Amino acid sequence: MRNKLVVGNWKMNLTVAEASATVEALVRQLGHRPDVEVGICPPYLSIARVRDAIRGTPIKLGAQDVFWVDSGAFTGKVSASMLRDVGVQICIVGHSETRGKFGKLEVPEHTLGHFAETDETVNLKLKALLYQSIDPILCVGETLAEREAGDTDKVIGDQLRTALRDIDPDELFSGVVAYEPVWAIGTGQTCDCAEAERVCKLIRDNLGETLSAEAAAQMRVLYGGSVKASNSAELFAQPNIDGGLVGGASLNAEEFARIVMTA
Repeated sequence: MRNKLVVGNWKMNLTVAEASATVEALVRQLGHRPDVEVGICPPYLSIARVRDAIRGTPIKLGAQDVFWVDSGAFTGKVSASMLRDVGVQICIVGHSETRGKFGKLEVPEHTLGHFAETDETVNLKLKALLYQSIDPILCVGETLAEREAGDTDKVIGDQLRTALRDIDPDELFSGVVAYEPVWAIGTGQTCDCAEAERVCKLIRDNLGETLSAEAAAQMRVLYGGSVKASNSAELFAQPNIDGGLVGGASLNAEEFARIVMTA
């Protein structure tokens, strides 16, 4: 049986001091739940402080992105070996925002070229993380335009096939896929539970075809997109939704703890 997993993605929020206070409050509020795993993905600058605050707890330390080359002349990038060195256990890859796909656009449209993630670079990042024994959280999802065009299933299938190309299924048993409909991220909109379950089942079926039946059965599929305490219980009750990738709600320790308790 797959344990539930709830991961907080803090995105570009909280100073080091604020991150420390938030995670310390979370540790106080979370009881021991052996059937639920919890992860926190802070900004790079707060990783060490969060690591120290969760030491001795079952909370997993995460990162929000990675570069696929181990070292070199890549200004501003952080490698998988660097993440491993500071104790990172899980890492998000292919988030819609690194792909330049925003549910709520908060930068000028002409600057979207700055966010240049592709399925091919996601594949490279996955391989780099696996080489360092860091569990990836692979994000997939469609934009509103793609959904309205009826392309949801094709977009997600294509993202999975390219991202997982030439990866040994045995390496991914502890990996995670997060379905995040782009139109529901930061907008307050949540995908209908029945549709979220349908797409997460589609993802699991695709994993079976792309990897193996065993990997598909063992890998966890999360839902991400305006998850909050008021809707998490219904989402997490779906048979193919194994938890959540939580954005804004994870910045509030009390709210995030309530979400974990519904899993």
